[in-house]
Amino acid sequence: MTDQKNAAGPDDIILSLNSIEVVYDFVSLAIKGVSLEVPKGQMVALLGANGAGKSTTLKAVSGLLKPERGRVSRGEVMFAGRQIDNLLPQERVELGICHVLEGRRVFEHLTPDENLEAAAPPAMSRQAVAREKDRIYGYFPRLFQRRTSQAGYLSGGEQQMLAIGRALMTQPRLLMLDEPSLGLAPFLVAEIFGIVQRINREQGLSVLIVEQNALAALEIVSHGYLIENGRIVMHDSAEALKNNSDIQEFYLGGGETSFHDVKHYRRRKRWLT
Repeated sequence: MTDQKNAAGPDDIILSLNSIEVVYDFVSLAIKGVSLEVPKGQMVALLGANGAGKSTTLKAVSGLLKPERGRVSRGEVMFAGRQIDNLLPQERVELGICHVLEGRRVFEHLTPDENLEAAAPPAMSRQAVAREKDRIYGYFPRLFQRRTSQAGYLSGGEQQMLAIGRALMTQPRLLMLDEPSLGLAPFLVAEIFGIVQRINREQGLSVLIVEQNALAALEIVSHGYLIENGRIVMHDSAEALKNNSDIQEFYLGGGETSFHDVKHYRRRKRWLT
């Protein structure tokens, strides 16, 4: 496995999870000693099956564990060199962390334009709000075309674009996307992932993307982590993961198999060495 710490110094890392454990209801151990890094300005994927601990890992970063009676019980979450374990979710947003939750959560009764305005920080001026909206519409021209329609009537792909656009209104330093391809046709997945890749390239925005669709995710990220049963079992460059025979056999199978479709995968011991 590639040692990313040898490839980047501490000042080059925007997010670092160091052996964190998460428990729910003081009993259930959801993730067990997870460590990962997101270098500044890069895109990293966290891959795994349903229930593997992907979403819990993101919530440990964004601070959204408490409403679900969860907490980081061990280890540390570092953002831009600062430990943030004890910060409130809003304080983490103010630092530049934005978490796009699974399920395309938008205000369905509002228009895309109103959704974007609602997501703007309170201190942002009207002129700045207008500039940010123009920038987002430049990335998502479909949203511009539908900007006066109720968001509840948008397609699934358009709602996902809007959810990402709302996140961008906060001017994040780290964008975390939870299953952005869920329920979308392959051509929409390719379009949305291509836009996220363009934003990363043009804005230098760091991205951590959680996905079951390994094939799509590995096309746009630089590195990937594989999590299983709450533990990281593999970490390497995207190219190395795509070329790994185990990944190909159990997760990429012909280019169409997702983690959700894998029924009989057994982790090979050599992955843990």
